[in-house]
Amino acid sequence: MPYFSLHDDAAEVYLGAPGRELDETNPENRFTLGWLDEVNQALDEAVAAGKPIVLTATGKYFTNGLDTDFIASNFAELPGYLDRIHQLYVRVLTLPVPSIAALNGHAFGGGAMLALCADHRIMRTERGFWSLPEAALNMPFTRGMAALVRTRTPDATATEAMLTSRRYGADDAVAAGIVEEAVDADALLERGRELARERASLVNDNLATIKRGLRLPLLEDLNTPVPPTLL
Repeated sequence: MPYFSLHDDAAEVYLGAPGRELDETNPENRFTLGWLDEVNQALDEAVAAGKPIVLTATGKYFTNGLDTDFIASNFAELPGYLDRIHQLYVRVLTLPVPSIAALNGHAFGGGAMLALCADHRIMRTERGFWSLPEAALNMPFTRGMAALVRTRTPDATATEAMLTSRRYGADDAVAAGIVEEAVDADALLERGRELARERASLVNDNLATIKRGLRLPLLEDLNTPVPPTLL
């Protein structure tokens, strides 16, 4: 389950179980309803700590995105489920502290988009891909998700990523403007903490106001309810 850990330099929010390769109840850190609640709780604690936030995980996955099992068995609830995911994106986009996503492993679909919500992004080398597999899976993007990718990556990257489902390793993700740095696995978390330390003086409520102004059109798209006719 997601959890919060306080470090001298950062408030760290982990998207999966502590110190495990797999959480047997959610091994890929998918967006289950319980997971969404737990991430929001961890973010509550992180914001209260008054430090920059590092968003990361342990093991093979950063997060594999949507809970496809839930969608398959609760298809009528899909619009509301997606609205909840959009609200998580909105929250991360408007945190009142600097945010750094440290991608420890695979970030696919909704998980790849969650990484884009952070102010700064770094990604480990050797293992893990960032990818939007929707085209390959015959799945559409919501209005909010399309706006998120379009505004948080260069146009050529958004076009390639959304239309081809390309998998980007760390070096390719840097070249494409998806992340800012590729970092050796052993140094990933420490680099995230270093970035947090460099931005510690920026923590204040005004930062959230600035972020809302900077990202207002995107936030409006994410706050638009998903229509039942999406699929």
